[in-house]
Order: sequence, then C-alpha cells, then structure tokens
Amino acid sequence: MRFQTAFPRCRRPLAWFPIIVAIVVACTVGQTDARAEPAHAVQTAPFTSDRLSVEVIGSGPDVVLIPGLASSREVWRPLATRLAATHRVHLVQLAGFAGEPWSHGDGPFVQPEVDELARYIAEAGLDHPAVIGHSMGGLSGLLLAQQHPDRVGRLMIVDTLPFYSALFGPGATAESARPFAAQFAAGMLAADDATFRSQQAQTAMGLARDPAMRQTMVEWSMASDRHAVAAALTDVMTTDARPGLAAMTTPVTALYATDADGGPPPAMAQALWTQEYASLPGVTLIAVDGSRHFIMADQPARFDEIVDQFLK
Repeated sequence: MRFQTAFPRCRRPLAWFPIIVAIVVACTVGQTDARAEPAHAVQTAPFTSDRLSVEVIGSGPDVVLIPGLASSREVWRPLATRLAATHRVHLVQLAGFAGEPWSHGDGPFVQPEVDELARYIAEAGLDHPAVIGHSMGGLSGLLLAQQHPDRVGRLMIVDTLPFYSALFGPGATAESARPFAAQFAAGMLAADDATFRSQQAQTAMGLARDPAMRQTMVEWSMASDRHAVAAALTDVMTTDARPGLAAMTTPVTALYATDADGGPPPAMAQALWTQEYASLPGVTLIAVDGSRHFIMADQPARFDEIVDQFLK
C-alpha cells in the first residue's frame, strides 16, 4: 500500500500503521469474560430498526455505549455490568457487525446509523444521556452531538479522530481518501476467508496486547458481514467531522492511546490529537499510556477510573 502517492506530505512513522490498518482491515477486540452472563436483568429496548439494536441493563442516569468498526456490543460488557449498579446502560449493537444481520448491501453506513441513534434516544425518552463511543463508535457519537446537540448530555470518545484519514498526512482530505477507501473495500470483499482471517490475526497484534483478546477480535471480525464492514470503512475514511467542531456545545472527553512499546509514541500521539481537536471548545484530552487502540481492554482499571470521573 503506497499512501505517499496520494498524500505526498505524509510524515507519519510506521508506529501509526496499526491504527491505519485498524480502519482498513476492520478488527474488533473483547474482554476475556465478554461472554459471561450479566449479573443484571437484561431487556431489549422496544425499538425496531434494521440499523441497530439496543440491550438495556441497570437503572439510574442513562449511558449509551457504541462499539466500533466490526465490534460486538460485548466489548463493553465489563464496563456495562459495573455501571449497571448505578446507571441505566444502553448497549448498542450495529447491524452487520459480529453476527448482527445486514440488509443494506454496499449502501451508506455511518449517517443512517447516526440517524437511528438519534431516533432511539428520542423514542426511548432519554434525557441528555452520556454517550461513550469507541473508534467508529466515537465518530458516530461526535456526529450525533453535532447534528442533535439537544439529545446528548456529554460525550466520551475513545481513540477516535474527527477525520481518520488525517493519519495519512496533513494534506489528506475526504476526496483524496476516497479512491483509497474504494481500493481497501474492494480488496476486503475479494479476499477469501483464509486470507481475511490471516489479515485479521496480523492486524490484531497492533491493536491489543493480550493474545486472548486478539483472538476474540478475529472471531468477531470473521462473524461480521463484509459488505457492512466495507461500507462502514468507506464512510469512516471519507467522513471529516472537523468543520463542525467549533460550533459544538456538548462537553467532550477524548481518550487516546499511547504505547512506546510498539504502539503510538506518546509525544506524537499528543501532537496529533491536540492538532485534530484544536477547534473543539473545552475538549478534555486524556492520554492512556501502555495501551493500543482498544484502551478499555489494555488498561481496564485506568479506563474505569476515567469513565467514573466523566460520569460525575
């Protein structure tokens, strides 16, 4: 893959490559106890959509959890189970990911999903819920807060850039990223299962530190509908939410991973996230050291601490 042709000013080192590949190959990660039965009563929200489903546990102030590209809602299970003692937690599952049915072919993914999230919040009668989203789920939360500021009380985005293709270099735009998005999507759809699994396993090494978690992400990725993943990938690479940052009024906390041992170097991560969120008023940027893209898996104790502070 030669990104330099399209983005000649790119100066990102190879340490960023696992994050770029995370977008391209569409992996997921989960906790080792993700499939354990929840301790709290579970109910399916009375909400019909072919874009997402929602599981609700607990009682108290509302928290909406949005998973990332190709992820299962189970990536949030440890956090959701803990929060359910004091909060009503809404675990979103996006259609097409991790075994959830998909019926939209190669059509648009992100904006219709954001529209349905907004409809769910309204129809469920949620009063300015806290929203937490990881990766593409964080981008979805950002767009939700920009387009429906009356429906989001506060937003936490986990290792999410407002324009993911900024990783390719400062000259990247949605239009310059479009042919690469199309190329990556086509390659994903053309790969046989063995090749795709091999790609997932290789990519997983850059996204999580624990071998068991890496295996979990591969399985969820393999269970995803590749047309859904390709459509989501295309949207993620060509969606630039930066122009809407300056007008935002929703309080935003943005976590980002740093890992001197094979992940994003701390100084470079700080520079990139500071630059990309520079126009967002009052944003709180928090580095989580010793972590790769799936912060909640690599540093669960630190992640819980940050979430608790965010929800106060």
